[in-house]
Amino acid sequence: MVYRQPPSDPLNMEFIPKEIFDGNGDTINGSYDVWLKNHPSALSSFDEIKRVAHEKQMVVFLDYDGTLSPIVNDPDRAFMSNAMRSAVRKVGKHFPTAIVSGRSRDKVFQFVRLNNIYYAGSHGMDISTPSVSLYYGNHKHQTRTIDEKGNEMVNFCPAQKFLPRIQTIKVMLQEITRGIKGAMVEDNKFCLSVHFRCVNEDEKVDSAMKCYKDFHISEGKEVMEIRPNINWDKGLALQYILDNLGFENSSKVLPIYIGDDKTDEDAFKMIKSIGRGFPIVVSSTPKETEALYSLHYPIEVMSFLIRLAKWKKDCTLRGGYKKKSLFGVFRRLIR
Repeated sequence: MVYRQPPSDPLNMEFIPKEIFDGNGDTINGSYDVWLKNHPSALSSFDEIKRVAHEKQMVVFLDYDGTLSPIVNDPDRAFMSNAMRSAVRKVGKHFPTAIVSGRSRDKVFQFVRLNNIYYAGSHGMDISTPSVSLYYGNHKHQTRTIDEKGNEMVNFCPAQKFLPRIQTIKVMLQEITRGIKGAMVEDNKFCLSVHFRCVNEDEKVDSAMKCYKDFHISEGKEVMEIRPNINWDKGLALQYILDNLGFENSSKVLPIYIGDDKTDEDAFKMIKSIGRGFPIVVSSTPKETEALYSLHYPIEVMSFLIRLAKWKKDCTLRGGYKKKSLFGVFRRLIR
């Protein structure tokens, strides 16, 4: 599938393309429109989201590649725009916010460079928070550490014991992909990503991994993800962070997760199992998904985040005015 590139102005929505094309340039509006009825635009549904979220605590979770940044041929150049960074910063100012990425936690932080949000790397197998989780308080995979600024942090790494084998597999995969133009192995600490964005050599990787029974392969957008076979995914990472914030059993919390890849489906399923919240898939084509809402491109993600932050800011200001007005009435009454 191919599509026209969206404009750079996130607020000028009238110029976002209405037509989706197949490889021959033929429009397939019909099938996408049918899909859109079951997964309505989060932008078009914003008033509904506001109504449900009224007087609730929203916690925002964001994937990185394909959500905050475009999918590019060179994964090391998947930079987010300054405008997107500003939107995420504003959301992080008004809501607890976390980025849950398949990238290593350090790498995604280098891309995002914001200190007011949480980071979960390696598909949630490497989470850093400022406090101990209540549920996982004495868990063997949860360790205290000090960051570069001297702040106490807690790292949760359930795949720690797999690190030596991951490095062995990394060397093996580098040998397999050496000389294949467009292929590369990305070390994401607790998992490996084999990028085939310009080639089709996935069978070699499948064959080489057959002897590693304690690892499994999942396919994403032009990438193969090699991960340890443990009961942990982005959905459980979402649950862990909610618990860390004290919201796991709160009926007042509404998690919102925005992502574009297959690994994000675990987070969508978790939100549906919680029974409240907003799973939002980023996709310009119809696809099977557990998400309830959709956004077309990363630029629509940015528009949604801007609107979300503005809505919360306006609510805060209105609340402030009400408090000021009530305080004035109280002063007049006691005079």
